[in-house]
This record gives sequence, structure tokens and C-alpha cells, in this order.
Amino acid sequence: MRTFEEEVALAVEALKSGKVILYPTDTIWGLGCDATNAKAVEKIYRIKRRIEKKSLIALVESEEQLKQYVKKVPELAYDLIRNAANPLSIVYPGAQNLAKNMIAADKTVCIRITSNEFCAAIIKGLKKAITSTSANISGQSAPLIFYHISEEIKKSVDHIVGLYQDDVEIPKASTIIRLEQDGTFEILRP
Repeated sequence: MRTFEEEVALAVEALKSGKVILYPTDTIWGLGCDATNAKAVEKIYRIKRRIEKKSLIALVESEEQLKQYVKKVPELAYDLIRNAANPLSIVYPGAQNLAKNMIAADKTVCIRITSNEFCAAIIKGLKKAITSTSANISGQSAPLIFYHISEEIKKSVDHIVGLYQDDVEIPKASTIIRLEQDGTFEILRP
């Protein structure tokens, strides 16, 4: 069995090479790639059989890194992030510095600052945001634990993280909020 550091290094190497990984997040197991690499993002859409109009979530490891991908982070975002009881994904206006297929037609992007030690470590190693989307074919139910992930998905990715595969604690999906520059927001998924 590999150490935490070895697993991080392998995941970072795969991400830097434009590959898609299957990895544990702060919510459920997800499909990830470098969120600035359009070809890698396109591969995730193909694996999921998902239309590109349905955007993916980007994960970052800090408030500082968030600012790289959003032109102007609304002040309210920081209060929401710091006080959220559960993982919080926010749809921000003014997306930037991401692959074009990560940015919605209205120039928004959904980003979550991860609280997961492994995710944060691979994001720090990559020095870029990564994608996060459930490890399933679009339209099928999202697998809550590793052993619920289909063989089709497992065979479609370039690298599977070897950590936390035996965890059976049922995770919570993130809350998703759409936040406007004027501070108004809408809860898209409680």
C-alpha cells in the first residue's frame, strides 16, 4: 500500500500529464483533471457522456487561489465559505484562467474551496484548480462510496487513487449557491 505522499505524487503526475483521475473529494468520489486543460476536461465530458452545457465544479485549496479564477470575488463569498457547515460550491460571475469548457455560456464557474486534505495536497502540487464531478455516467445516480462506482467508469480513467477506497461513511453532497456581484444569491442545491 502506498503512503499518502506517494498517492499525492502519482495523482499530481497524472494531472500534469493531462490525464483523468478517480479520486476521493470532500464530498463523494469524483472524476478530476487539470481545470485549465481543455482536452482533459473534454475527456471527462466523454467519460460521463455529459453535454458540455452542464458545467463541472472546480476545486481550489484556498481563498487566495480562488481569486485566480474569478475576476472579482464578491465579499459575501468569504463569509459564506467561512461559516458553511457543509462543503459549499459557489457559482461565481466573471470566470477566468480556466479551460473554456469549464466556463458556462454566461461566463460563470462553480468553485469549491476543498476541506479535504488529499484534494488540497494534489491541488497544491499541481498549482492549479482541478475539476470535480461525480464518478458516474450522466443521468445515473452518483455513487456515494468507492465500491458503488461502475467498472465502466473505473476502466475509463487514467489513474485511480488508492486511498480511502474502504471508507463506508456516507458523505454529504455540497450545497450549491449562485452568487452575484451585488451580494444577492440563490440556493441551487441545499
